[in-house]
Amino acid sequence: MSMEIKPIRTETDYEAALAEVERLWGSEPGTPDGDRFEVLFTLVEAYEEKQYPILPPDPVEAIKYYMESRGLDRHDLEQFIGPSGRVSEVLSRKRPLTLAMIRKLNAGLGIPAEVLIQNSTHS
Repeated sequence: MSMEIKPIRTETDYEAALAEVERLWGSEPGTPDGDRFEVLFTLVEAYEEKQYPILPPDPVEAIKYYMESRGLDRHDLEQFIGPSGRVSEVLSRKRPLTLAMIRKLNAGLGIPAEVLIQNSTHS
C-alpha cells in the first residue's frame, strides 16, 4: 500500500515520504512507481533544503581547514593577512578579515570569497 502524495509540511509527513522513497528506490524510470519515486524524491529534497539548510563554513574554520589540508602554519598566512600578531588575532577571532585579506586569501589559497565574507561565529 502506498502513501498519498501531498506536500511535506511536518516531520511526520517527511518521515512517511522518506519511507516511501526507500520502498520505491530502484523503480524503473517511466513506470508508475518510477514516476512516484521521482515526485516524492523532489518533495523530500525541497523539504530538506528548507528545513535543514547547509550553511557555508565559518571563515576562520575555513582558513584553519585550508592550513591543515595544505600543511601550512601561521607563518605561511603572513603573506595573506599580515604580521604574525595580526594572523593570531584573525585566527582567535579578535580581528575581522579585511577586504584586502579576503582578496589575498582567495587568490593565494583558493578559499571561496563567499565563505570568507561571512561573519565569524563567536564560539
